[in-house]
Amino acid sequence: MPGTNAILMFLAFDRNARGDAIPAFEPLQAASAAEAIDAADKLAEVHAGAVAWRRDVQPAVGEMGEPIILFQRGLIGDFN
Repeated sequence: MPGTNAILMFLAFDRNARGDAIPAFEPLQAASAAEAIDAADKLAEVHAGAVAWRRDVQPAVGEMGEPIILFQRGLIGDFN
């Protein structure tokens, strides 16, 4: 779609005292889908889980689409 860009993000999750998924840090942006997936895959090895996702954005009209999960492994919580 003309005027649409993609933002690629990844995030790891840890467990809190009740066993719920909590973000290990703020979501980080990647330069490509491959980079986001690779980073999430590596983070999932040392955290309770990780996710990589894409959002399509249209800066000219200020719209952002829903997250599209590219990779997930382990326990993940809210990242939206």
